[in-house]
Parts: sequence; structure tokens; C-alpha cells
Amino acid sequence: MNGKGAKMTWDPELEELRRREALVEAMGGEDKVERQHRAGKLTIRERLVEITDPGSFREVGKLAGVAEYDEAGAMKAFTPASFLFGTARLEGRPVIVSGDDFTVRGGSAELAFPTKRAHAEGLAQEMRLPHVRLVDGMGGGGSVKTIEQAGRTYLPGLFGWEVIVQHLAVAPSVSLALGSVAGIGAARVATSHYSLIVRDSAQMMIAGPALVDQASLGDVSKEELGHANIHTRNGAIDDEVASEAEAFERTRRFLSYLPSNVDELPPLLECDDDPERREAVLSEIVPREPRRVYKMRRIIEAVTDASSFFEIGRRWGSSMITGLARFGGVPVAIFAEDPYVYGGAWTADAARKLRRLVDLASTFHLPLVHFEDCPGFLIGKKSEEEATIRFGSEALAALGQSPSPFCSVVIRKAFGVAGAASKKPGSHHFRYAWPSGDWGSLPIEGGIEVAYRKELAEAEDAEAELAEIRERLNRLRSPFRSAEHFEIEEIIDPLDTRSRLCEWAQLARRASRPGPTGFTYRP
Repeated sequence: MNGKGAKMTWDPELEELRRREALVEAMGGEDKVERQHRAGKLTIRERLVEITDPGSFREVGKLAGVAEYDEAGAMKAFTPASFLFGTARLEGRPVIVSGDDFTVRGGSAELAFPTKRAHAEGLAQEMRLPHVRLVDGMGGGGSVKTIEQAGRTYLPGLFGWEVIVQHLAVAPSVSLALGSVAGIGAARVATSHYSLIVRDSAQMMIAGPALVDQASLGDVSKEELGHANIHTRNGAIDDEVASEAEAFERTRRFLSYLPSNVDELPPLLECDDDPERREAVLSEIVPREPRRVYKMRRIIEAVTDASSFFEIGRRWGSSMITGLARFGGVPVAIFAEDPYVYGGAWTADAARKLRRLVDLASTFHLPLVHFEDCPGFLIGKKSEEEATIRFGSEALAALGQSPSPFCSVVIRKAFGVAGAASKKPGSHHFRYAWPSGDWGSLPIEGGIEVAYRKELAEAEDAEAELAEIRERLNRLRSPFRSAEHFEIEEIIDPLDTRSRLCEWAQLARRASRPGPTGFTYRP
């Protein structure tokens, strides 16, 4: 208004703000949005609505993009940035949420603005907030077209990468592969505390099919390079889900076990599951025949708070079960051998998976529980070729370095170097055994004929001699003999396992201290 005494307002600028916001919210245009939906994927803005608490997302840098102006200085075209981020709440908890907009040039780096992504990572680091990354594109250094646009080539760099790594020691991070993820985008998925991939609409790869073909490495599809079947079985991604909605639900659940940052302890939940609950199945679940198997997950589910076990990495390193759970509302990290896979023997991948869990527990002050049925490291030519002893030693070192309170329950076997994980090196802690406990440097069944070779060779009836030796040794392998010498601290009725662990969890909680640790998470 220009009349005498009229108020001057900022209405024109506010109208321009609304116009630009509308252009940004249109993303890559109707055709690109429809293409995203045809591929079975949500757009980034739909994802942000779905994963965050209603009305909680506050976008940062919304107006970033590339504009074209006419000679009069009026904007005639605008392409929004292909990367969005902001603050939000997940289950009431403040977080940073970021994501690629695949409708804008496939989420590639020409319009991702490295400074914008670095700002998202930096805010999560400095504000000590969990970071959830919704990855759908390369998210990296751009395409060959970038050379012509910049007028030069450049040495590869990892702008802001140190912040991503530093954040691992400060606050939880979750990365979701929600589309075709390549290059540094794939590295961002892997460099997190927990990662997920949507099974039939996402792939993850170092480089796409065109580059693989150009390198004379074969004509392959995105699925052949990066399907969930590949990366959830080699450990590059923790778990797969059937839909984006399931990915969002699992993200919320994973974060519910962890503190917002290392300066806090994990959140406690009210628990209406009786700590004294006794599951009858525990009395009979372990077979007397040592070669027969049973379901270790059934034991875990019977003793933890109802429906609280959250398994991580089920499809890789599968002789080792790892995950999070609660005892009397106290969050803990759990690992256990699976007798159904190599009898529970540690493989190289099982050891790698265990090390990741121990690092997670150490970083975020989660007490550690081991349900043990370990015949030792898996032996044989393949195990030697996979450097099983290297990765097994690494896992045992991580366990020894961990400041987390530790407790173990020896369900059945505990043999060899790996079997020593019933105890955390250099630590005094609670350790229980069931009457089914069976331990030693190696199983009796596998060592009799070697240890007693001379006696068997000289015996008139080798079979009878072998049976007599076996019977004699079996009388000595009773866990009660070990208890007499205080080599096992307590033998308990399996039905008492839950009550003992709920009591221990309360003690472990009292002993836990917030703050950074000397050995933090190693991706």
C-alpha cells in the first residue's frame, strides 16, 4: 500500500516464498512422481510423512535448488534440490531425517548439494541426535555430465565423511535402502548402526550395470548386482523388509532400544510381563543326545519380556543369533549360537556379526547376554580360507574391550577358543549353566580316538574298549563336577532363567554409566 499513512507490508515477498515452496513441493514434476509410484516406491515427501510423528517434520533448506532467470531478473524455471532433510520426532524422540529425491535426476549429486547433506550430518553430530537416512540414489559425486558442467575433472573426495564416522560414536543412525543405491550412497547405507533394504523395489551396489559392462565384467542387471538376497546374506545390509512401511516400523522399533545419544542410558519401558514367569518348555527343550538340535530362538523368546526380541541380521552369519530385547523393561543386547546351523559353530561371518553387536552394545550402554551352545570355531578347509580365526579373535577382543555389563547362560556346549565366550575376558560377572551344560577343550565324541589311540590299538576288542573309555569319561563330564571346583558359578533350573536374568538386568542397569567409550562402533 502506497497511500499516505498506509502500512508497508512484506506481502509480495511472502507470496514469492509460497510460490517457491510450491515449486519445491512439486519435486521432479507429475510425470516423475507417477514413475516413482509405478515402481512401487513412495516419494521422499511421502516417506517423510510416513516415518515421522504427525506434523513433526520441519524442513531445513527447503528453498535450495537451481533457478533460471530472464533478463529482467524474474525466475522462469526452478529445479529443487534432490536431497531433503530436517528435524522431526519418532515416537516422541527428536531426530534428524534426511533423504534423496529420486524424482529429481534420480537423486544424483548434481542437485543434491554436498553442503546440504554435510549440514544434515553435522547437525546430527553437533546436536547429538539420531539420524535416519532414506537413501534412494547415488548420493555421491555426480555423473560424467558433471565434468562438462564444472569445466574440469576433480580428484575424488569424501566431503563431510569424517562427520558420518564421528556420528557413529555419538548417536544412533539408521539407513534405509529404498531404491537403486550406488556409489557413496551405498557407503552411507553401510556406515550406520542398522540398515534395511526393501526387498523388491531397492538394490544396492558399488557401481551400476553400465559401469560393470564398460569394465568388461559382464552384462548384469541391477538385481543381479544388488538385490536384497545378496547383501543381507553377506552382511553389507542387516535386514530386508517387504515394504517401505515395514522399514519405517522396524526403524522405530530399533531406535526404541537405544538412547538418543551416548550421554544417556537406554530408555526403560514399563513391563507387565512377570519377572518370575516360568515356561515349562525350558525343562525339556534341550535333547539328551548331544547331536540333536533344538530351537534356540524359542529359549530367547521364553525368557525375555513378551514380544521384545528384535533380531538383527538373521540372513547372514546365521550360526550366530544376534539382536536386542528387554528383561523387566531393561534393554539388552543378546547373542546366541544356533544349533541348527553348523551345530552353532562360529564361522567368519558369525564372528563379524557378533563384533558388530558388541560394538553397538558398547557404544550405547546395552548390557550383553550370551545364551551359549558353542562347539567352537567351524573347522575345515573353507573355514581356514575365510580367516575364521582372525575374525573370531576380533570378536573375542571386542568382547573383552566392551565396558558393557555381561552375563552368560551356558545352555549346552562350550568348547574350544570360541566356547570361552561364556566369560568376558578380564571381567567378573554373572554366569549360569543349565544341567545340560557340556564343556571342555574339545568334545569327548570328537577326541577319544585321538587321545586314546595307543590304548585302542592294543586292545583285543577295540569297540568294547572305546565304549568303556566313553562311559568312564561321561561320568566325569557332569557340570556338577565343575561346580565343585567353582569353574561354573551357578547351575540353575532352566525354569528360573527369566527371573535370574531380570534380576541381573536391574543390577546391570545400576552399574551402567553414560558417556563415550574407548572402543566405539566400527562399521
